[in-house]
Amino acid sequence: MPDTHALNTGSCLCGAVAYEISGNLGLFQYCHCSRCRKTTGSAFAANLFVAPTQFKWTQGEDKVGRYELENAKHFATSFCTQCGSSLPWLTKTGRAVVVPAGTLNEDPKIEPKANTFYASRAPWEKCVSELPMFDELPAR
Repeated sequence: MPDTHALNTGSCLCGAVAYEISGNLGLFQYCHCSRCRKTTGSAFAANLFVAPTQFKWTQGEDKVGRYELENAKHFATSFCTQCGSSLPWLTKTGRAVVVPAGTLNEDPKIEPKANTFYASRAPWEKCVSELPMFDELPAR
């Protein structure tokens, strides 16, 4: 069984902002809602949900920007003001920190368990396994 209680670290693309998560990583899921698509610029967001007491910024907290969508009950987003990378964000209710899985430095040793808001997925989204796969950028 994987050790989900190990210390996990993450950072932005430029390395100016870093964080750590201690304890159980909790829920890991893909979200296909339009807000997550807009925030990530992708077909869906891969998000981990952790307790606020398990999360702390270890570097560059002063470089963390935050945007709160006015009419959203829970949704907000955070980003590095230096490189623009998505970063973990505290839900508006303060009950969870949403961690973009792509910002983790290591394998979290858990896998996504669900696709949420799948009915509102992008009309162009294709299952990854349906597309050709290349280990590197393919030749023209």
